[in-house]
Amino acid sequence: MKKKKKILISIDWFLPGTKSGGPVRSYANIIAHFKNEFDFYIITRDTDYCESVPYVTIKSDVWSRYNESTQIYYISKGNLSIKKLKEIYTSKPFDIALINGIYSLYFSILPIFLLKSYPIKKIVSARGMLNSQAFSVKRKKKKIFLVLAKVIGLYKKVYFHATNKVEATNIKNELGANTKVIIAPNLHRVSSDRKLKHSVKNRGVLNLISIARISKEKGILTAIQAILAFTKTKKVKINFHLYGTLYDIHYWEQCKSIIKLLPQHVKVVYKGNLASEKVPCTLKNYDFLLMPSEGENFGHSILEALSAGTPVIISDNTPWRNLQEKKIGWDVSLKSPENLQYVLDLAIKMGQNEYNSWSKNAFNFAIKFCENKELLKANRKLFNK
Repeated sequence: MKKKKKILISIDWFLPGTKSGGPVRSYANIIAHFKNEFDFYIITRDTDYCESVPYVTIKSDVWSRYNESTQIYYISKGNLSIKKLKEIYTSKPFDIALINGIYSLYFSILPIFLLKSYPIKKIVSARGMLNSQAFSVKRKKKKIFLVLAKVIGLYKKVYFHATNKVEATNIKNELGANTKVIIAPNLHRVSSDRKLKHSVKNRGVLNLISIARISKEKGILTAIQAILAFTKTKKVKINFHLYGTLYDIHYWEQCKSIIKLLPQHVKVVYKGNLASEKVPCTLKNYDFLLMPSEGENFGHSILEALSAGTPVIISDNTPWRNLQEKKIGWDVSLKSPENLQYVLDLAIKMGQNEYNSWSKNAFNFAIKFCENKELLKANRKLFNK
């Protein structure tokens, strides 16, 4: 029997945590798809994103079995140190190190330093952190770090994982044309429940959902402002439910100030965090996913929605484009506020027969995407020598 390669994954947050968004889902999907081919060893915090209390279902500071191919080391805050990380890295003969992100001291930067002399393949998943829209927050600090990284040769003999050609170009623009980049699209959730939903869609009524952290880059305020402008002159019923982490409290206060101005027939409700395993069935209860974000490197919730047969209303700053042509949703330019209002009008006027067609198109599109064997082949290349 061929010996399975040992893959080390360094990531700030992982399951059972769900509050940090896409990266957790990305690695969970990789593990689910390749559990029979590789052994995975994950080093992560013992708390969820923006939390200080450890998960109640895990043991901290020991290797714990997650499934037959995966072990996880949930490290406590008190043990986060160079000495402890080095001890963990030398505890097993890893073949490949897969490092999530760019700017995290303990889970992105120190792993590169501590593994520099180890003769193993080292891969950094940029996760869109080098895309242009990612510099809208803390731009100066990020740029200084990247300059220093180039000066000291931090990423010498390191590969970068990009999920598409655009991201690959952005990585090379920031780190140099000679940067080694492997392109591998994110993988979908492994699911045995692939059934098209059957839901009621009435004209004049719209049930919307967002699954994203409450922060500026996810466009929640933009969505609420569009709903307010749209419903000022139209007597229509809209329910918009928000699931995700309250990441930016000041931003959420701005959102709430607009929510107070909405007419009584429009409800925007924050529903808290949604457990990962509940995402597919929850999406089936809504007409459309509404997420006009400033940019998405992939957008797991977009694919999850399409997989549930729920069409999407998103910005044109994601890899998911030309949706109206496919009749599975809209990718809207945010340069003019009227664009989003126009699409809301189209969505609310949609009747049952047309919606059934769009829902079926979305479902079939997602099935075709997920069954593309080239996706697995591209991701498998990450773990080749």
